[in-house]
Amino acid sequence: MRTRVLSLVLALGAALTVLGAGPAQAAGYRYWSFWQSGGGKWTYATEGPATARPSDGSVNGFRFSVSEDSGDSAQPRTAPGFEAICGRTPPKDGTKRIALVIDSGTQADAPEGETPPVSRSACAQVGKDATSAEALASVAKPLRYNSEALLCAISGYPESGCGEQVATKPKPKAKPSESAASKSGSADKGGPSVGLIAGLAAVAVLGTAAVWQSRRRRG
Repeated sequence: MRTRVLSLVLALGAALTVLGAGPAQAAGYRYWSFWQSGGGKWTYATEGPATARPSDGSVNGFRFSVSEDSGDSAQPRTAPGFEAICGRTPPKDGTKRIALVIDSGTQADAPEGETPPVSRSACAQVGKDATSAEALASVAKPLRYNSEALLCAISGYPESGCGEQVATKPKPKAKPSESAASKSGSADKGGPSVGLIAGLAAVAVLGTAAVWQSRRRRG
């Protein structure tokens, strides 16, 4: 009986240790994301720049960052304004004008030992059938792609790597409302949770039972 109770104590203690541990770091990817304009806002592109064929007057954006997926990917920090970028480039027969925003991101997203180039905008005047990749290449060489046609570098940045997996810090949880905090007592004081306290109490009870059972057998 003593061995059984002690095993329960150790198992519950181990479980509480796991539950009390902080959240693990999530996995993210460092890459150039591709964006298109829509209603004056950035929209994550549904196809790659090598196949997208924007029309005259379109705005394409590229942003280098670390993100878990397209849902939390960072947008270019410059608004998609065609006139602001291509307003001084007159139309020309047989060509189209594509406004490009190239945002190299922040130092926090940069590979170790590298510094992001200054973000910039450019107006690409290319052939009518040109893709977004061709428009980008006309103003931001050299470009680098991997064997799966993933855009790895713009204007040589970054020098190496392509969509590599990196650790990202867990997102902070939303703070409970004032009413919810008051109901939970110590929720806003950084104290242990109710579940953790209950678990510790259970460990104490089981430990006491083990000791009592041991003394009873000796008696």
